[in-house]
Amino acid sequence: KGELTPYSIIDAISDNTETDTIVATDVGQHQMWVAQRYAFKKPRTMISSGGLGTMGFGMGAAIGAHMATGERVVLVTGDGSFGMNLNELATAVSQDIPLTVVIMNNGVLGMVRQWQTLFYKKHYSGTVLDGRKTDFVKVAEAFGAKGKRAATAEEFEKAFKYAFSQKGPVVIDCVIGRDEFVLPMLPPESSIDNIITEIKEEK
Repeated sequence: KGELTPYSIIDAISDNTETDTIVATDVGQHQMWVAQRYAFKKPRTMISSGGLGTMGFGMGAAIGAHMATGERVVLVTGDGSFGMNLNELATAVSQDIPLTVVIMNNGVLGMVRQWQTLFYKKHYSGTVLDGRKTDFVKVAEAFGAKGKRAATAEEFEKAFKYAFSQKGPVVIDCVIGRDEFVLPMLPPESSIDNIITEIKEEK
């Protein structure tokens, strides 16, 4: 209870937004978690690149969604995807766009690392970002946006409500575990009979 997980983040977003709030995603685990968990009730309120795999898509999509509708937009992204196009925070700030950016920060390229964990004997290559010490709160402030960090569910809900009270963009850096997985998933070149629905702890 009180732990900050992908599901507690998405539940809090869902509980604190209107049914017509547009939610954009980047590409990766967070994209799948939003698709599975967020309580969408109206069509055209999820903006995602689907299976195209375009990391960095979310920021431009979220800005575009606001420009088209004039409404506040939520972007759910990962630390990997956000780094691909974070320069567009300058656009969000200069245009005073009411954008709430939620970064699921697990310090890894989560979806690829999940595959490496499950199917490639934990031979991690290019997915663990331990050496990168980007402070996304300071990055947001450097662009002229507001920045918050959350490590618990309570901190996130407070930060999210704060973001929705602001006129311009707010970035919330959410610290989550690197071993949070998207489930269910199919192993490569496999059938539905081999679907993975749980990860068993190694003894």
